Amino acid sequence: MTDFATTRARFHLPEGVIYLDGNSLGPMPLAAPGHVSAMMQGEWAEMLITGWNKAGWMELATGIGNRVGRLIGAEPGHVVMGDTLSIKVYQALASALELNPGRKVVLSDNGNFPSDLYIADGLLKSLGTEYELRVVSPEDVAENITDDLAVMMLTEVDYRTGRKHDMAALTKAAHAKGVITIWDLAHSAGAIPVDLAGCKADFAVGCSYKYLNGGPGAPAFIYVNPKWVDQARPALSGWLGHEAPFAFDLDYRPGAGIERMRVGTPPVIALKALETALDIWDMTSMAEVRSASIALCDQFIAGVEAACPQLTLHSPRNGADRGSQVSFRFDDGFAAVQALIARGVIGDFRAPDVMRFGFTPLYVSPGDVAAAVDIIADVISNRLYDRPEYRLKGRVT
Repeated sequence: MTDFATTRARFHLPEGVIYLDGNSLGPMPLAAPGHVSAMMQGEWAEMLITGWNKAGWMELATGIGNRVGRLIGAEPGHVVMGDTLSIKVYQALASALELNPGRKVVLSDNGNFPSDLYIADGLLKSLGTEYELRVVSPEDVAENITDDLAVMMLTEVDYRTGRKHDMAALTKAAHAKGVITIWDLAHSAGAIPVDLAGCKADFAVGCSYKYLNGGPGAPAFIYVNPKWVDQARPALSGWLGHEAPFAFDLDYRPGAGIERMRVGTPPVIALKALETALDIWDMTSMAEVRSASIALCDQFIAGVEAACPQLTLHSPRNGADRGSQVSFRFDDGFAAVQALIARGVIGDFRAPDVMRFGFTPLYVSPGDVAAAVDIIADVISNRLYDRPEYRLKGRVT
């Protein structure tokens, strides 16, 4: 059984802060600075370019990919790290479309993260006017899985509400109609159990700076099902996805298996920081994390609703139907979140009126939740948010 007090002790948590925003950026593992510094001083400084061989830098993308793969139910050897999530969305969608020739429609929903929709729209416009991005409401996805679809591209957990799609059921329905599936796991990896292999998902992508605690700008990942991994043609045919990068051929030949989904040079320093977070993940299981996270979210919902009738729950009430976050709607939500941050309770805001809070048992305790509820009640009930400085918006909300 996981001792979450022990995992909490592995993170740097600033004094006086209750951190409920790990769904945007996880806190820093205490081991990260030392581990990264050791790499920089002992490997980069001393080995220079020979570190690619001597220190195994080139293998980090797939080695760490396997460690992430364990948390998302992937078969070994089918996840690779690198680049950004937007790039991985593009890769997955371009490959999936080619694997389903003759069909021109991509289905998504309006709860998807906007960047995914931007990427899809841009790609489809490049391919031609006969391609269509069909966007429906989340609750209407199942009835819109039709046999004219090429790809169904969904984010499993809604970034605003925390509402969770049924990956297994929707993937099965899609396959019954000959549709290839892409799942964005940005708010799933490290938050809820995922079973890509069991669900027979075709492609999956995600980031590692949220619940996986890899740090700002930590690399993304891509998963390709064994059925497709040697057929998928990477539209972004990067040097490191080549069968023999150091042969320097002028013609591109895709590498074997998941290696072909590499694009650019592995971000070695960022991957080293991520390693320290994955060491903490090795201390627990997703089943235990999920159970504790539902309990924390339920505690938070009950406390906030009892103390703050001004706030309206914007997340599913049933824990099985949501990820590891809770959102409330409030007309003055932005100012309220800024006031809470000033009091040491860090959540975030999503337009137009959503106050969003993430719950990660690795470092958030029931005591944190109780203290956060008390502060929220004080800020809301006494209108402590009603000050000019709390209405000033920076570039990041």
